[in-house]
Amino acid sequence: MPPTPVYIICSPSLQVGKTLIARLLSEFLLLKNGSVLSFDINLREPSLVDYLPNITETAYVTDTWGKMQLMDRLILDDGVAKVIDLGFHAFDEFFKMCIEIEFVREAVRNQVAPIILFVGSADRLSSRCYEVLRHQIRAPALITVHNQHVLRSELPEAMDRGPVLRIFALPQFLRTYIDRLTFSFTGYLRHEKDSTTELHQWIWRNYSLFRDIDLSLARSARLGARR
Repeated sequence: MPPTPVYIICSPSLQVGKTLIARLLSEFLLLKNGSVLSFDINLREPSLVDYLPNITETAYVTDTWGKMQLMDRLILDDGVAKVIDLGFHAFDEFFKMCIEIEFVREAVRNQVAPIILFVGSADRLSSRCYEVLRHQIRAPALITVHNQHVLRSELPEAMDRGPVLRIFALPQFLRTYIDRLTFSFTGYLRHEKDSTTELHQWIWRNYSLFRDIDLSLARSARLGARR
């Protein structure tokens, strides 16, 4: 059996589109697997729990109890993929905690596969934090997300060297449409008869990117089992 994936969507910067990525990924995993558990660690509203209340729990890393509650869920090999929408305010504390408890090592020991989706930005803070993560977490477990809704230019060179997931920008009127709390990406695919629409193609492309990550994880597990 492949390991249980834990996707951590993060950035130290504000308003880079983390929640959009978390929504897309959560809905994809729910469609593919029939289940997913997402965690919302945010200060801003609306946040992931507002968009996907049926599959999302609010989590906290500001106190020891909250950290223990979250980590106990993340290192559990229960076959249910996890998605964390990590707010910028909790970035430092979350990864400090990961180092202190050796989260990556403990996760691997429990057949759990952490995958960091670092949403890239052009500011210095983002570049500095990316370099720190790059020395702690090896590719392909560290993937840069180039969200072209926010970063219209190229990624900083260092972030573009490893695996990159590119989210193309939509026209503003479609962006306003998908930002509604009642909007569902999977629901749109199911009910929109015209598969040639720009939004249909955009959702399908992003789901395909997530599928490739999922397949890569399964291949790595098979290779590891043969060794």
